[in-house]
Amino acid sequence: MPWQNTVRDIRVSVIQESRRLSLRSANGLNTQWGKIRRFIAARKNSTTPTPSNPHRESEWKPQSAPELYKIIMVGTGGVGKSALTLQFMYDEFVQDYEPTKADSYRKKVILDGEEIQVDILDTAGQEDYAAIRDNYFRSGEGFLCVFSVTEETSLDACRELREQITRVKNSETIPFILIGNKSDLNDRRKISSISAESKAYGWKVPYIETSAKTRENVDKAFFDLLRIIKESKTTENANKSGPAKKMSPVERRLCCCGLFSCR
Repeated sequence: MPWQNTVRDIRVSVIQESRRLSLRSANGLNTQWGKIRRFIAARKNSTTPTPSNPHRESEWKPQSAPELYKIIMVGTGGVGKSALTLQFMYDEFVQDYEPTKADSYRKKVILDGEEIQVDILDTAGQEDYAAIRDNYFRSGEGFLCVFSVTEETSLDACRELREQITRVKNSETIPFILIGNKSDLNDRRKISSISAESKAYGWKVPYIETSAKTRENVDKAFFDLLRIIKESKTTENANKSGPAKKMSPVERRLCCCGLFSCR
């Protein structure tokens, strides 16, 4: 019948069209797979390394933090420990004296071309806080022992402080500098430079006169101590892998300055 022929023709057309679409899809898939296979083969034969992904967590390496140096300021009250610290930290001179309990400061500086971090502990000079000094001394890597050139008893106190520090650290060659502060007050000076240098020579440590007011030798005092600490760390690390050296970093520096016999 005519309508049956029409239905049959439609079915044939549908089947033919389905086969044609299937063939086109299969050809498309074959083309894509061919591209993938050629890409893989090309990567295998290539000698150029695959560039790394900078965002991969496994390849990310954080920058190392600057090495930390710990300085302890010691001395009796009123000799200018805080004034020296604030002048080094902020380039400011604080003239009004207020007794310090214990203040800590941190600053990044460049030491011989290398960025480091300096931790400065400004300790109290009053006897009320003497009981906790040992803990401060144990944590310190270097010491600036400050006295006032206008006060004789302040230098005597430095002797007691050095004895305490060497006892706690169990060493006579710790990084240590004797600081005669208030050198700008010459009209009120009671301790001569020769007398202070003689004391430092007996301890085998450097001596520097400073003025927190005029900033004279402030940076020198801190940076000289940082270099001594650095030498001490280098020597300590070398001793762990080799024989001990005969001279300490402090003695080597004094030797260069002519304050200590190199023999």
